[in-house]
Amino acid sequence: MTASPTPHPSDAVALREPTRLVSPRAKQQWRVQLLVTAIVPASGAVAAWLWPGGDTWPVLAAGAVAVLLIAGAFIVPQVRYRIHRWEVADDAIATRRGLLRIEDRIAPLSRVQTIDSRQSFLQRLFRVRSLVVTTASAAGPIMIDGLDAEEAQRLVAELTAITARERGDAT
Repeated sequence: MTASPTPHPSDAVALREPTRLVSPRAKQQWRVQLLVTAIVPASGAVAAWLWPGGDTWPVLAAGAVAVLLIAGAFIVPQVRYRIHRWEVADDAIATRRGLLRIEDRIAPLSRVQTIDSRQSFLQRLFRVRSLVVTTASAAGPIMIDGLDAEEAQRLVAELTAITARERGDAT
């Protein structure tokens, strides 16, 4: 059995952090999404408050959750927008996402299996899309949330063209 050759430092791919920002409209979409989520505990707080002879702790608990979600709706999208990045090179796709736990992902385009573009009703209102790039990786797909809708369509076409040039089965 022969040992595999040690890679030469000049063979290494020069990797850098992704620099492309998502759409600024993503901040508004994320904000509205959090505010809509706050409706449930806020409604629960109002219902518990109006219930005759009810305890005050459900009102306080649901109210606290609603207040946290509403406050988060004005803080989280700003922070998330500053963290989320993406970039596509000729040979790889790189993303950074997260809030409390930041995840950096780099995947060679030769490992791409599928490219999906998704758009919820709320994303349609704000003209943004999510891109999901599935690779032959145990880490799961690479996701880019909050892309400008037109830019997402161009990116799907670009990634499809790049990956179509690759030979093999992306495994």
